[in-house]
Amino acid sequence: MQFPQVNYTDQIAPQLLAEALHNIGFVVLSDHPIDAQLISDVYTEWAEFFNSPTKTLYTFKPEIQAGYFPFQTETAKGYSQPDLKEFFHLYKSHNLPKGMSDRSWQLFQSLINLGEELLSWIESVSPDVVRDNLTMSLEGMIKNSQENLLRILHYPPLTSEYTDGAIRAAAHEDINLITLLPAATATGLQVLDNFGVWHDVPSNLGDIVINVGDMLQLATGGYYRSTTHRVINGESAHISRYSMPMFLHARPEVVLSGTKTAREYLQERLREIGLIK
Repeated sequence: MQFPQVNYTDQIAPQLLAEALHNIGFVVLSDHPIDAQLISDVYTEWAEFFNSPTKTLYTFKPEIQAGYFPFQTETAKGYSQPDLKEFFHLYKSHNLPKGMSDRSWQLFQSLINLGEELLSWIESVSPDVVRDNLTMSLEGMIKNSQENLLRILHYPPLTSEYTDGAIRAAAHEDINLITLLPAATATGLQVLDNFGVWHDVPSNLGDIVINVGDMLQLATGGYYRSTTHRVINGESAHISRYSMPMFLHARPEVVLSGTKTAREYLQERLREIGLIK
């Protein structure tokens, strides 16, 4: 499969991006306005955090879902073995760990700004029947949302003790509207095509991977596809891998489809992956 790539500056970028998200649910965006050095600096700061013993001081509380999630906390829907990762949930209403700069907040806001623009692109070129069935504009769904989440992930180097079939992130779909993922520090991300074949997602410094989440699939009646993806152990399993997807979430009261609100849908999915009871 030729993985779709779209240049942000292309005159027909909105059409190309929407077409890719309709067909396979994933696309790589290049030449976007987010500074590559900012992304690199944020990765460096969080690598220091995950390698510090003080990280456990920020362990999350289930009712808040913000903070540090220890290694093997999350299990993908339908799986019995937990993922081989640790991560930190950063919401606008919560604080960074002590001593960190505001670079993470700069990146956070830059990704939201870009995400709002991409959602407006998607809606502007969608078929009339898709736009007419939206309960409100896609960009409006995330406006001032406190649910927007920057998840900073660390996949530690793996040792021979992990022989039970667990992988860095088992096959899953995202919950939110769209995900913006600055290129990870190592390979491993794969996407499942329509024929059940896995394909490596390019991981070139400076690119951002965009993918559809279940909320957008639900809100558009399945027109945009929430595609299954995973992170395999692969050739880079012996080194740390960092990634930081920005999950753009509709505000809790937004009706996605029928009578189902974003809050109801999010709670349902969090229970399925074991982050809340």
